[in-house]
Amino acid sequence: MVDRIAVVTGANRGLGAEIARQLEARAVRVVRTSREPRPGFETLDVTRPDQITALAARLGAVDIVVNNAGVSLDGFDAEVARATLDVNLHGALRVTDALLPAMRTGGRIVMISSGMGTLSGVRGPLRERLLDPGLTREELLRLASSFVSDVGTGTHTQHGWPSNAYSVSKILLNTLVRVLASELADDPRKILVNSESPGWVRTRMGGRSAPGTVEEGARTAVWLALLPEGGPTGGFFADEKPMAW
Repeated sequence: MVDRIAVVTGANRGLGAEIARQLEARAVRVVRTSREPRPGFETLDVTRPDQITALAARLGAVDIVVNNAGVSLDGFDAEVARATLDVNLHGALRVTDALLPAMRTGGRIVMISSGMGTLSGVRGPLRERLLDPGLTREELLRLASSFVSDVGTGTHTQHGWPSNAYSVSKILLNTLVRVLASELADDPRKILVNSESPGWVRTRMGGRSAPGTVEEGARTAVWLALLPEGGPTGGFFADEKPMAW
């Protein structure tokens, strides 16, 4: 049996480190990435296409990609919206696109999302557009761009967006999962792509008062990374169970 190889972004601490640990405990060889250079890690800033391309060239074959790297920035304005989406949405897409050509049969893509990524805060026609099963990648990216523009002009609530850049980034990331699943539906490699809400866990982002542990938060991501053939794709999960969009 060929050893499985996983790439976990943002694996230097917290949830990413625990996902990597649990995968390794299941005999998966993990390539851990970190934005800052450190021994034992591949240096990878998901906003840097050059670093992503270089990593893909060095790796060769890949079986699992866990897009864990993310940010939650203070404040709310157009620059915060742009910077948040650049990491949480576009960064995950950049990494996925770069590694997809080398993904072997049975590949798995996991996006680390959030309970704040549900559509409960989205209103009107925008909600319908995001739920449209025919939504394309190009349309999704245009919506992401329009959110940033709308925040800049103060019209985002009129167009159905919530006033939280982190929440919107995860809403769009979950939508991306459905788009990618559709794009990969006819791929003979039978690649599955899903997202996970780890819950509120005790990480630097989650804070010390969070009720969950990183071990608990990582469990569903690892389950999705190791799904057997015929498993779900295009879904959003928590505690190994489907979540409503």
